[in-house]
Amino acid sequence: MRAVSRYLLIALVFLFSLSVMAQTTSGAASPTAKAPASKPQIVKVPAPSTDPTSGRQMFDAYCAACHGQSGTGNGPAAPALKVSPTNLTLLSKQHGGKFPETHVVLAIKGDAQATAHGNKDMPVWGPVFRGMAGADAGSVQLRIRNLTAYIEGMQQK
Repeated sequence: MRAVSRYLLIALVFLFSLSVMAQTTSGAASPTAKAPASKPQIVKVPAPSTDPTSGRQMFDAYCAACHGQSGTGNGPAAPALKVSPTNLTLLSKQHGGKFPETHVVLAIKGDAQATAHGNKDMPVWGPVFRGMAGADAGSVQLRIRNLTAYIEGMQQK
């Protein structure tokens, strides 16, 4: 349990620092201001361990930094990314009213051809989940299924 707390603390510090960087780099330039600072950089930290049965807990730990707590793509790390995060609440609307479950599962696993989940900025969670689960493929599937179901529940009606 102590390791989980440590990872959560690291994740919170990371998110806070990204938020502060985003606020300081997006302010209006004053006449005495120096040249704008370079774009904020993403600092990679180990993924915290989460409950594989809680889609919400996994979303908060793994997705919200980029996609935002509401899933609209406005997370604190979003300004530092080359490709804007997808608005996850519009997936069903963009697919004729049907939630694209297979596409979401493949994106989480890292098997989709989506550029946002294949470049160096955006992690794919399949390998991370496999690392957490060791040889337990069922745990990986449980994580992916519950995270996908949570994202499905975010869809705009």
